[in-house]
Amino acid sequence: MQYWLLKSEPYKYSWKQLLQDGTTFWDGVRNFQARNNLKAMKIGDLACFYHSNEGKEIVGIVKVIKEAYPDHTTDEPNWVMVDVAPVCSLKKPVDLATIKAHPVLKDMALVRQSRLSVVPLTENEFNIICKLGEVDVNLLKNP
Repeated sequence: MQYWLLKSEPYKYSWKQLLQDGTTFWDGVRNFQARNNLKAMKIGDLACFYHSNEGKEIVGIVKVIKEAYPDHTTDEPNWVMVDVAPVCSLKKPVDLATIKAHPVLKDMALVRQSRLSVVPLTENEFNIICKLGEVDVNLLKNP
């Protein structure tokens, strides 16, 4: 299993909207590195859902339910999207200030490559985020 972080501006697509929809496609990625991250995702991988610009916090966990396929928002064949479904909300959102202040998380891709909308996480980073968010990581990995 791999771990990821997906960024969305809440006014475009929020965690609340995903909870209402039940699933969504992660489209519109137009950066080659972020695209490659989408291509690397496998069914069952877990990702943190991060509200960018407004809030600047991780608010939930999603699961990849469909691997990369052509992005329907463009005619260019280079771009892909994946489908995700919500797994759980963080009981306590993990904000960017907390991430930057944490001795391990301060070096994660979200901080180092802040413009990328799809970044990998290490298992340790994912576990720390779950702990800070008051989510039992064992329940996520062994449903």
